[in-house]
Amino acid sequence: MDFVYLQYRILMPGGREFNHKLRLDPSTYEIVEATPAEPPTWAALTNRQCPNCPLSSQTRPFCPAALGLARVLDHFTNVDAFLPTQTEVTMPERTMVAKVPLQKALSSLAGLIMATSGCPRTAFLRPMARFHLPFATDDETLYRATSMYLLAQYLIAKQGGSADYEMNELVDRYRELQTVNNAMADRLKAVYGKPGAQTLVNLDLFSHNLPYDIRSELSRLRKLFQSLIS
Repeated sequence: MDFVYLQYRILMPGGREFNHKLRLDPSTYEIVEATPAEPPTWAALTNRQCPNCPLSSQTRPFCPAALGLARVLDHFTNVDAFLPTQTEVTMPERTMVAKVPLQKALSSLAGLIMATSGCPRTAFLRPMARFHLPFATDDETLYRATSMYLLAQYLIAKQGGSADYEMNELVDRYRELQTVNNAMADRLKAVYGKPGAQTLVNLDLFSHNLPYDIRSELSRLRKLFQSLIS
């Protein structure tokens, strides 16, 4: 199997450097990673388990998203979340470089990890992970999320299914994601303190806003499509 690799290289003041490479299954775009011999106890599925989690500790003793995040956050205990960084993200097609605070670099990486971790509540984001756009703006994320979902509805319709062009289910999925983000932030805060929880701030803001603003926000992008809809 030819795996797909995505790598984050975070360069910090004083020459400190952090590298994290994700190995993804090319068919499912899920992380392929063995469970550590001694996984952190806080990553146990039943420890502050998300209230909407469909997994059972009998078959999945550890939260897949928590395990993925632990591999990163263990390197950043007691580090200033607003430390300036130069972050390089290497994907199969290109490398992107941005000068961003550590918090934003970790939030971007955390979002990719959660989408590909095997968590059932974040699995719908894997098409966006396949076409990963680090440090996306709110408008870019809105555009990508809705475009991804509507393409899925087109494929459902082609198979004879009932398409949800009003995006009601997308709103529901982001509400579920908001619950996951809140629960994960509680986990991280209990283990790493406030800086650890801050890595999910950007993710949480978007999942919180999208369910209520998606239709009104999309109207703001309408002018981009005048040549297609006029």
